[in-house]
Amino acid sequence: MIQDHKVTTFYTAPTAIRSLIKLGNDLPKQYNLSSLRLLGSVGEPINPEAWMWYYTVVGQERCPIVDTWWQTETGCHMIAPLPGVETLKPGSCTLPIPGIQIGVVDETGEEVGKSHGGSLVIQRPFPSQIRTIWGDPERFKKNYFPEEMRGAYLAGDSAYRDEDGYIWIMGRNDDVLKVSGHRLGTMEIESALVANPLVAESAVVGRPHDIKGEAVVAFVVLKGARPADAAAAKKLAEELRNWVGKEIGPIAKPDEIRFGDNLPKTRSGKIMRRLLRAIAKGEEITQDTSTLENPAILEQLKEVIK
Repeated sequence: MIQDHKVTTFYTAPTAIRSLIKLGNDLPKQYNLSSLRLLGSVGEPINPEAWMWYYTVVGQERCPIVDTWWQTETGCHMIAPLPGVETLKPGSCTLPIPGIQIGVVDETGEEVGKSHGGSLVIQRPFPSQIRTIWGDPERFKKNYFPEEMRGAYLAGDSAYRDEDGYIWIMGRNDDVLKVSGHRLGTMEIESALVANPLVAESAVVGRPHDIKGEAVVAFVVLKGARPADAAAAKKLAEELRNWVGKEIGPIAKPDEIRFGDNLPKTRSGKIMRRLLRAIAKGEEITQDTSTLENPAILEQLKEVIK
């Protein structure tokens, strides 16, 4: 499409980018992408390795990447770099757009310091924001403007600011794991896994653990074929666990790693993490799977390495 229609702006999801990475660097090189002038990312946090691949292979090191944070409820972009104006950082959606006031706060609505994780909030109203929930204004107030947030809009995402004030999205608040008293963002562990040259894509979820509170379970898609047998899978899983321990710390090592040909995704490319949580807990999947692009993958991911 880019070659045939001289596309200038290409805006896609990180999961699509990681799927392209799995297919190899030679694929984009078969096409003329010289018409591109701007790249965009949307839908979930983009890990730095996927950002760099997108920048170097697709954008050929000349197209800025506009990594956007927003929601259906916000009606427009809230955090995104201004291309050509702000310095880009792979993996960060950078700074709020002009006129938008963003905060990162604790459970009581107090601003946390730089490099500390917290809940992402929007501190002042904006024209395109959600107004109510049809027929249920109380639910609207409870979900989006809870009292402890002191009038701020609660986005439901966890984030932190770095030393330059740039915002890094860690994932949904529901996706933050509490392992032995430590708060770990699933995005952080996923990024560490994808930084390994063997890994194309990963999704991390938690499951209850009697001692640690939560155990880390990782679902991994490799750039090559899945391990041929249980012994090879165990060896590779241990290698990846040690890799995460080196990249983040021993506390972040996945308790279990499962390998799949791909991950359960909607047709728009979003990973269905609630299904992965059910699989990790060994629960029967009772949720609606009609929106899944690849429902057969669920059975494959249920396989546990013995």
